This record gives sequence, C-alpha cells and structure tokens, in this order.
Amino acid sequence: MSLSSTVSQQRSLSVRAMIGFAIASLVLLLSSNSYAQKFERSELSTTCKPCDDFYKYANQGWLDKNPIPDDHSEWGHWDEIIERNLSILHEVLDKARADVRNGLAPKGSIQQKIGDYYGTGMDTVALAKAGYTPVKPELLRIAGIQSQDDLLKEVARLHGIGVDVLFSFGADVDAKNSARVVAVAYQGGLGLPEREYYFKKDPKSVEIREAYLRYAAHLQMLTGLDSAKSFTNARMMLALETKLAEASMTLVEQRDPDSTYHDILLADLVAMTSHWSWTNYLREIGAPAVNEVIVGQPNFLRTLDTLLAQRSISDWKTYFTIHLLFRVSRSLDQKFDRENFAFYQLLYGAKTQLPLWKRRLHATDGALGEALGQAYVKVAFPPAAKAGMLKMIANLKNALHDDLEHLDWISEPTRVKALEKLNAFMQKVGYPDHWRDYSNLMIDQGPFVLNSFRASKFEFDRTLAKIGKPVDRTEWGMTPPTVNAYYNSSMNEIVFPAGILQPPFFDLSVDDAYNYGAIGAIIGHEMTHGFDDEGAKSDAQGNLKNWWAPE
Repeated sequence: MSLSSTVSQQRSLSVRAMIGFAIASLVLLLSSNSYAQKFERSELSTTCKPCDDFYKYANQGWLDKNPIPDDHSEWGHWDEIIERNLSILHEVLDKARADVRNGLAPKGSIQQKIGDYYGTGMDTVALAKAGYTPVKPELLRIAGIQSQDDLLKEVARLHGIGVDVLFSFGADVDAKNSARVVAVAYQGGLGLPEREYYFKKDPKSVEIREAYLRYAAHLQMLTGLDSAKSFTNARMMLALETKLAEASMTLVEQRDPDSTYHDILLADLVAMTSHWSWTNYLREIGAPAVNEVIVGQPNFLRTLDTLLAQRSISDWKTYFTIHLLFRVSRSLDQKFDRENFAFYQLLYGAKTQLPLWKRRLHATDGALGEALGQAYVKVAFPPAAKAGMLKMIANLKNALHDDLEHLDWISEPTRVKALEKLNAFMQKVGYPDHWRDYSNLMIDQGPFVLNSFRASKFEFDRTLAKIGKPVDRTEWGMTPPTVNAYYNSSMNEIVFPAGILQPPFFDLSVDDAYNYGAIGAIIGHEMTHGFDDEGAKSDAQGNLKNWWAPE
C-alpha cells in the first residue's frame, strides 16, 4: 500500500503516542541550535496557537507563500521533492539523448535505451509529421475483427501493448501462499478512474461524463471519422462501460482481501464463462501452463461473459478503437495530446499542462524505471543515506515493538503473532540489490508510440513469465526516483525508494529530531499498514490468514 494513496485511511496503533512524539519532535526542532539553519520558522503561523489548531499553527506560513502552481492540482513539500528529482533526471536524460546523437551510447546499452525513449518523445517535428500514422496498423487490426475468435485475439494483443479492455490479467504473489506466483484476473475495462464516476448524479460528475464523451468523440474525429458517428460511438462506449461498472466492486469493497481472493481451477473458469475461451486467451498471450487462476471478482467475469454474448462485434470494435486511442493520445502529436489534457484538466484540476520534457520524463520512468534509476541513485543517493535510513527503521521497529508489548486490548496469543509479524518485516531502502535486465527490450529512434508499445509488451511478458515460479523477494514495485513509499502485505515488507529520501523528508546533515519528525512519520505510517484493516489479515510470511484470537 503506497503512502500517497492511503494517508486518509491510515490507522495508528497508538494515536496518543504518535501525537506526543510529534509535539516532542517539534519542541526539539525549535530548540536545536544546529537545526536553526534548516528549520524555517516563517512556515509557522504567527497568529494561531498550537493548541487551538495545530495544523494551521505548523503550516499556515508556508501555505501563504506557496499557492498551487497552474500546472499542478496540489502542492506541498512532497511536490517540492518531486521537482528537485525531476531536475536531476532531466539532466540525466538530456545527457543520454546527446550521447545517442553523438554516437557515445552503444546500441543496446542502458544509455541508448533511455536516450532514445526520451528523445523520440521529445522530437515534436517527427511527432507532428507522423500524426496518427504509427497506430494505423492497430486500428486496422481492430477494424478487421469478424468473429469471436478474432475478438479474443485482439484482446490478447491489446493487453500486451497496455490497452486495458474488458478485464485485467497478469501475475501476482498468491495471497494465501506467498511463496509462489499465480495467474490473476481482475475487473477492468473502464476509461474513467473508478466505478462511482459512472453513477454519481452531482453536477461535477455529470460534467465529467459529458467531457469524457467529448474526449472519446474528438479522438475519433482526429482519425477522420465524422462528428455525428464519433459521438454515437462515444455514447455506445459509455453505455457499455456503465454495464461493466455496475458489475465492478467499489474501492471500499476491494479493500477486503478476502473478498477479492477466489482460487478457481482453469476448467471451472472455462465452464463459468462459456463465451470466452480462457484456454485460447492464455495461449494468445503466451502465458506459461496455468491450472488455476486467482479471480478478484467472479461476478464481474460472469457479467462480462453475458455482455460478450449480447453485444455485437461492431460494438466491441468501437470500444476497442476508443480505448486504443485513449492509450496513445499522450504519445502522438499535439492534436491528440491536447484532447487528453483537456479531459484530465477537468478531472484533476491543473490549469496548464506540464512541459513536454516532464511528461516524457515520467513516461521514461514508467517504461524504463530501473534503467533510469541506475543513473539517478549515483547522483542523489549516497551509501551513507541507506545506512542512516536502516538505523532509523530499526529504531522505529523497536518503538512499535514496545507499543505492541504493552497494548492492553489484545490477548497474549495475538500479541505473540503481532510481534512475530513485526520482527519478520523486510525493509528495502533506496534501490534494488539487483537491477532489472532490459536486454530483450528493443528501443530505437522512433516513432515514440511504438517504443511505448514495445515497453508495455516487455513488461507484460516479463510479468507473465513469473507464473508458477518462486517469488522473487528482491523485486521492487516502485522505481528508485519515485517520491513515495509502500507496505506490501504479500511480502510483509516496507519499501522506501531513493526518490523520497531527500530533503525535507530526509537529510543526514541535520538533527535526528528533524528526520524522525519527517521521514520517521512515513516509516511509521508504512509499518502500521501491516496492522490496518487490510494488512492485519496477512501473517508474518505474507499469507492471507487470520492470526487474531476471536476476542
């Protein structure tokens, strides 16, 4: 569970202890002479007393001086670190791009791949000249669908290049046997962020759905389809997605790991969905031999199977076409890119679009994150930083250990299991011990969207290849430059990429009080995820298993 997505849902085991620790840390900060050059007293409120409104007291001075930039929908110290990291990565990628141009990046090298990926995305002349021509073969493949068998093959193709249609399929750690990797099928196929966007009746939600229709229609019009047909297609797609949304679990329902775990034999899954051949689909995507699939939402797959029988091939072709255009809109020329921004501007609130270099940098991090990360950590994360973080983690684990030992509301057998789980926490700091091998990923000098397709296919195939194999506990779920952190219940691990281990969250040059009040709070946040409404359902080995006594 990542930090940024779950702050409002986090539950502390000892709220009073955390508040007391925070206030004590602040007192130390204010009284520390060696910290004076780092701590900005101007960030505090000059009019509000801490006991009246602690948030306002601690932040109002900073808030007054830091309005949200036009190209962001939110702003905080978090975003300041992101901007700092982007500057570092910008230099790294500009150098890689120059090395490619000057023949200094051997073909197949990490430098060549990140340089060409970023460079083809930055080549606005080539993007404008190509238009949507690079994706015409994919559009023609969809247009050529004539049968259910053709439809299945196209779904397999689209899944491979990162187009989310019908459902999601991949590999993950078995929640009830954390030593193995299994095939997983999950609800999907929606273009809006989650199911509630399809049903809310408030004015903002209605406005978003209307904008979504325009977005879908305008993308089709850019390929030459007339306006009337484009809007007809968009309305059909929205109606179809609404049916999928009706069968989807809410975000709250998905928080219960028991409700999303259904171990189904392949033969039974085949029988459950008579209009969808799982055997053929698995063959088309090149999956290893599969005897069972962990299904997140069986009812969703049953509904999908019914829709496959009810809706025409023509409807599915339209749905696939629009979703393909959604997928590529940020990777094509400005006309497509502007339509993408116009919709997401309404959705998330940024007033202006991020500059192209930032958008392409994010894309490169997504496609080649551990390649880009190798260059990043050389600049931004010295070995001493890792040692300092590991020491802080050990101290905070000791603090939580003490808390668990003295809780008066859990039974002794449960206390023993809780301590066992805490002691088994794996911690990952900075970057992986073993870097990902990108030798089988071909990146060339364009078009950019085809590099994007190949990167998606590489990752899809890499993930599928894990099925049936032992779990690689050294693998990371975030790239090194990421400004975030997470707890993974299946691995029982807490993970802190190098990207978040930067000032003002983490700084080796200042007092311990500063770091415990900043990154220390984030470490504690991730540790308590092991005992929250989701994490508490997994044991010390990461298995979905109840270890709490009934009382």
